[in-house]
Amino acid sequence: MHKEIELKESEVILKAIRAQGPGGQHVNKVSSAIHLRFDIHASSLGEVIKQRMLALKDSRISKEGVLVMKVQDTRSQDMNRILAWARLNDLILKCAQAPKARRATQPKRSSIEKRLEQKKKRSTLKSSRGFMNE
Repeated sequence: MHKEIELKESEVILKAIRAQGPGGQHVNKVSSAIHLRFDIHASSLGEVIKQRMLALKDSRISKEGVLVMKVQDTRSQDMNRILAWARLNDLILKCAQAPKARRATQPKRSSIEKRLEQKKKRSTLKSSRGFMNE
């Protein structure tokens, strides 16, 4: 299908930031959320994958082509870092797969006849309601 995709760690910028939401003890001291930045244009990905990523309707991708992801699912910085890498990997693998081609189909003859029959019935019903038909 496609060859294995590998990213260099230098292409991804990971930064630990303070997570939102309620905390507890040490809430203002611990930076457990991860802020991931990935420049699509400057990456070593293939041109096809880059174009598919840039074509995504994703609010995390800026106009300059930089993917910005914030991960704060767990209270562990290491686990959030792993989740950030996994989400980036999933997005890249999704873009690596070619979209399925849409094939136009024709309606079946029976469905066309059924539709026309229903139209005739509805037409006769409505025409029989008129005050001129009495």
